Amino acid sequence: MKKYELVYILRTDTDDETKQKIQDKLKGIIDTNGEVEAVDVWGNRKLAYQIQKLSDGYYVLVKFNAGAEVPKELDRNLKIMDQVIRHMIINITDNK
Repeated sequence: MKKYELVYILRTDTDDETKQKIQDKLKGIIDTNGEVEAVDVWGNRKLAYQIQKLSDGYYVLVKFNAGAEVPKELDRNLKIMDQVIRHMIINITDNK
């Protein structure tokens, strides 16, 4: 298994229940063939530039270990979630 970091940014107008549902769904995808090491909620932050006419976003960092197919499934799911403004998955195993 390789180590990955996922950062995703949600719309700031997303309610707490929806934020938790998204976090639980992503955790469920990772748990199919891996494990979550840590979830670090950064909260509301100013974006470096406007995205979809938004200037603020709700940031979450997830560190996890998983097989190669898990990031592809995460990417597919994050792309279709309306609340997600941006996301990025990085393989930190190979960055040494």
